[in-house]
Amino acid sequence: MGTSKNGFSEAGLRRLREVLARHVESQKIPGLVALVSRGGRTHVEAMGTMRADGGAPMRRDTIFRMASVSKPVTTAAAMVLLDECRLRLDEPVDPWLPELADRQVLKRPDGPLDDTVPANRPITVRDLLTCTFGLGMDFDLMASPIRAATFERLDYSVDSGPAPEPDEWMRRLGELPLSYQPGERWQYDLGNEVAGVLVSRVTGRPLETFLRERVLDPLGMKDTAFHVPAGKLDRLPTLYGPDPQTGEFHVWDEAEGGRFSRPQKFQGAGGGLASTVDDYHAYFRMLLNGGMHGSERILSRPAVELMTTNRLTPEQQAARTAMYRRIAHLAPGQGQHGGWGFGMGVRTFRGDYAPVGQFGWDGGTGTTAYADPGHQLTGFLFTQTGMSTPDSMHAIHDFWTTLYQAIDD
Repeated sequence: MGTSKNGFSEAGLRRLREVLARHVESQKIPGLVALVSRGGRTHVEAMGTMRADGGAPMRRDTIFRMASVSKPVTTAAAMVLLDECRLRLDEPVDPWLPELADRQVLKRPDGPLDDTVPANRPITVRDLLTCTFGLGMDFDLMASPIRAATFERLDYSVDSGPAPEPDEWMRRLGELPLSYQPGERWQYDLGNEVAGVLVSRVTGRPLETFLRERVLDPLGMKDTAFHVPAGKLDRLPTLYGPDPQTGEFHVWDEAEGGRFSRPQKFQGAGGGLASTVDDYHAYFRMLLNGGMHGSERILSRPAVELMTTNRLTPEQQAARTAMYRRIAHLAPGQGQHGGWGFGMGVRTFRGDYAPVGQFGWDGGTGTTAYADPGHQLTGFLFTQTGMSTPDSMHAIHDFWTTLYQAIDD
C-alpha cells in the first residue's frame, strides 16, 4: 500500500507496529489487536497470544471485554429514545425510576450517611447521561462512607461478584443518599448504568434486545453483546489483572466458565459489552458520519452532536479535570480530556498528541476507542490486560502518540 493524502504514511505504520510489538515483547501485555482507519484506509495489527503462557495467537476477530468502552455504544439506545421523543432530556426520571424519587443528599460528600438534606430538584435524563445525577465513582471520595456503601451494594466489576437483576440493583441504589445535589458534579460510571435500566423500563424490553434491534444489527455488529456464546468462546482471551507490586498475571476472568460465557441478569450499560475492533470501527464511523451507516440513519445528526461534544458546565468540567489530574500518575493520559459528552470523553483542550474534538473512552480491561472528526480518524487498541498496573495504559498512551505521527497529510 502506498501513501495517500487522506491516509497514513508507510513509515508511520511501521513505527506503530514496532511500538506495539515492544509492549508485547516486554511480556507485560500478552496480546493485542489494533485497528486504525482514515480516509477509507484501514490498517490492523494482531500480536501476541490469547493467554499469558502462550496458546492461540491473537486474531483480528478476537472478542474482548470492553469494560467502560461499552459506554459510548450503549448510550446510543438512550439517544434513539430521545430522537423518538420517548425521553426528554430535562424531564425527571421518576415515572420510570421511582427508586430515584425524593432523594436525600449528604450535607458533606465525605460525611456520615444519615446527615442529609432533601434534594433541591428531581434527577433528570440529562443528569444520567452526563454522569451528574449525584452518585458515582469519585476519586476525591475514595475513603468516604458513601463510596464504601456504593461499592458494597452496587459493584459487579470483572473481579467481583455478579450483579443482581436490574430491579434489585435499583432498589439497593435507592437506599443510598446522593453525595451531591443533582446536576452539581460529574462523577464516573453509575449514571450510565442507571441510564441502561431507564432504557429497559421505557421500552419494556431488556437493554440488549433494544440496542441490538436499533443499533447493533443495523451496523452489522454481530460480535457485540453482553456475553459470548459457546460457539465464539475460542475467540475470547483470558482476562488478567497484573499484581500491582510484582506484575504477576492474576486471572480476572476465564473464557470457559467465566462471567462472559453466560448471559448476565444485569446488562451493564457502563461496562458489560464484549466486542471486536471491526464492530467498534463500524460504530465510530457511524458517529463520524453524523449518524449514518451507508444509506441507513442510525441516529440523528443532533443526537450524535450531543453525544460527541462537551455537555458539562464550566464548574462541572473544572472539577472533573482537577480530579483526574490528581491521579494522572496512576493512569497516564486517562481522563485528561477536559469535557464529557453523553457516554464518552470529549477533548476540549490539547494536552497531548490528540487534538481538541477527539471523542471516545478507555476501559479498565485495557481497551481504548476514539474518533477524531478533524482528521476523520478512528483508532482502537484492545488488550486482555486490566489496569491494575500502568502497563496497559502505557500501551494505550504510546498507541495514540504514535498513531498521530502516522497521519499522512
